[in-house]
Amino acid sequence: MLVIVTENAPPRLRGRLAVWLVEARAGVYVGDLGRRVREMIWEQVTEGIEEGNAVMAWSTNTESGFDFMTAGKNRRMPVEMDGIKLVSFYPPEENKQLDEK
Repeated sequence: MLVIVTENAPPRLRGRLAVWLVEARAGVYVGDLGRRVREMIWEQVTEGIEEGNAVMAWSTNTESGFDFMTAGKNRRMPVEMDGIKLVSFYPPEENKQLDEK
């Protein structure tokens, strides 16, 4: 199982994703594809996301049963701890600006 969720993706990228995956909701794509096709699709996502952001999650043989990657500007970033991938948050933009003053 493969799931890609996009936010603020350009129409060109959304159309490309719809060729390979089913768009279950706006910006949510699902399918069951192999590793090579998944990597090819992710390459297109990272090249075409522009100002948006995306996350891709897929089933794999890990402790959690899945893995994921992110692309684009987003407060969430994947962090691996003791072999398990977790999500860490960057500080909010407002706090960064206050800290710089």
